[in-house]
Amino acid sequence: MKPADLGFTMPAEWAPHAGCWMGWPKRESIWHGHIEAARDDYARVAQAIARFEPLTMLADPALAADAAARCGSSVRVVAMPMDDSWLRDSGPNFLLDTSGNRAAALFTFNAWGAKCVPFDRDAAVGAGVADLVLARAFCSDLVVEGGGFLSDGEGTLITAESCVLNANRNPGWTKAQADAELRAMLGVQKIIWLPGDLSDNATDGHVDGYVAYIRPAAVLLEVVADPRDPRYSIMAENRKVLQSETDAHGRRLELLPIAEAPRTSVPEGEDLYCRSYVNFYIANGAIIAPAYGIAEDAEVAATLRRAYPDRQVVSLGLRDLFRGGGGIHCITQQEPRALST
Repeated sequence: MKPADLGFTMPAEWAPHAGCWMGWPKRESIWHGHIEAARDDYARVAQAIARFEPLTMLADPALAADAAARCGSSVRVVAMPMDDSWLRDSGPNFLLDTSGNRAAALFTFNAWGAKCVPFDRDAAVGAGVADLVLARAFCSDLVVEGGGFLSDGEGTLITAESCVLNANRNPGWTKAQADAELRAMLGVQKIIWLPGDLSDNATDGHVDGYVAYIRPAAVLLEVVADPRDPRYSIMAENRKVLQSETDAHGRRLELLPIAEAPRTSVPEGEDLYCRSYVNFYIANGAIIAPAYGIAEDAEVAATLRRAYPDRQVVSLGLRDLFRGGGGIHCITQQEPRALST
């Protein structure tokens, strides 16, 4: 039996949360010599989220004491064997049924096409978290990460061909097979397939780097302003698909543009650096958003306030976090509030 067979579906990220999960940075090689500064940034993200909902930081046993000391008393630290710190991708994808019972969809994790090794401990994190919260776990052979799809909570999923159908993840899977598996595991009725972004050499085009749901049938879409930028045409193709598609209820999508941090904000030689403004976390009552210390920050904060008028926008200057190839959304995983346990 798959989750959809039992009435489970993936809530939208703005649905009420029981809390948030993060993981403490461990793999030193991805931080370009800045892992200690990155850990400080992780602690700041955790503390910001903990103002609005419970935050649990997973940490490899050897690093749990350091995580607890840096995060402070507002953050719960739980020791768990880990390889890396990207809970959006290695953690569980929580589901709810119509009675409010909670479950977890556990896709196969191979570290974005074996880009980082080892990854066996991270591949087990989803099941470990599901056990901690007593959520029923459903496993899938499909290799896909949580940053590779977005749910509107009403039956529509947005994902990208460049990551899900990449040969480094799912050789031999057809688009139809992957589509059917995502529907069965996440309880959705319609999947909007974007071309994605193969220029992203960290995740192969996770959608959470350039798209975010505002509400059902409305999305933020990153805009690349410079026609000379190679990503200009890539984002234009993604926009074209979003403009032509309808959701599970037949609604056309409203697109709200949001700026991209310019290339001048990227440190020299750091090609995995994440410069997305849509890679934020939707907490209970708040948006925890990135800031880069550049002029575009104020414009983006204003855009987010318009998009989410019922939430406080908290802009965090986290320069070193993004050196690892991801952002705030990439390091967090929401746990929806269940009506029963």
